[in-house]
Amino acid sequence: MKRRLPTLEGFQTMFRLPALGLAEIAWRWSFALATAAALAFAIREYLATLPVTAAEMLLLRTRQPALIAQALARIFQGSGPRAAAALAVLTLGLTLAWIVLASLGRAVTLKTLLEYFRDSETPPASTTRGLTSLLVLNFLRAATMLAAIIGVVGAMVVARAVSSPEDPSPGKVLLIFWMLTMLIGLAWPLLNWYLSLAAIFVVRDKASAFGALAKATDLCRMRPGALAAAGTWFGIAHAIVFVVASSAVAVPLGFAQVLPGGMVFGGVLLVTLLYFAVVDFLYVGRLATYVFLLEEPELEPEPPVVFPSDDDILSDTPGLVPPLEAAGS
Repeated sequence: MKRRLPTLEGFQTMFRLPALGLAEIAWRWSFALATAAALAFAIREYLATLPVTAAEMLLLRTRQPALIAQALARIFQGSGPRAAAALAVLTLGLTLAWIVLASLGRAVTLKTLLEYFRDSETPPASTTRGLTSLLVLNFLRAATMLAAIIGVVGAMVVARAVSSPEDPSPGKVLLIFWMLTMLIGLAWPLLNWYLSLAAIFVVRDKASAFGALAKATDLCRMRPGALAAAGTWFGIAHAIVFVVASSAVAVPLGFAQVLPGGMVFGGVLLVTLLYFAVVDFLYVGRLATYVFLLEEPELEPEPPVVFPSDDDILSDTPGLVPPLEAAGS
């Protein structure tokens, strides 16, 4: 029996269980639509609270950039605290909604993958198993993203402090900012991937959040090659999809001078949605690879090949000394 390749199993599972990819798209896109609707509603309500006088309307109708900028400055003057408060409330609500939705979606996805790779005699994992631990892990994922955003802002502040009006150094500012941003860009995806990997052990082993993190560390220590191979191949597939989608977007944009704007926008939107759909399927395939690494059946050791000796060749029964030689001894 040959050993099955985990990465290949992940790609095959992606095509064998298309409903799993559609379920991933359903919960991710539903949250995206809810976020877009909440942002649109918040912006509309915020704009409705801004006072606009007749003089400001007159300046807006002049179509002069300088006068329009002056009118907008008057309209938005003093409304910054309200916008900041609305943004904070909206961000908190959407973050909590994402934590709950992502925990439920991941529990269902992992339950299905575990049932797929396990034998029929193995009892299926419970959908609600370790939901509290999944909530903790997704809270940590949201916290790491917030830390990354704060880190980028901090990089801007640190880089700006290097230069002064008396001694301007734009080169140093740009170098420091990009160096710090690159470090943040490397650390945050790694932490996010690590927390996502730990979710498997919550559903599979009913481990606590920190126990799952410890198990994920053990898996990284024992199977680094398989994990790196999965990340590499799925990363290459993601890059190929991105290149294809970028080339496909150029097609409707090339007809922008001929086709109506609505058709061009619809073509770009269609290509974008197809790209995100394929990316979600690839994520399910990579997750299936990690589950297969844990549920991979152990291969039975093959019997060793025994080469017959001279005595075995003369004997009727391999491995026994011929009777005549036994009697003579």
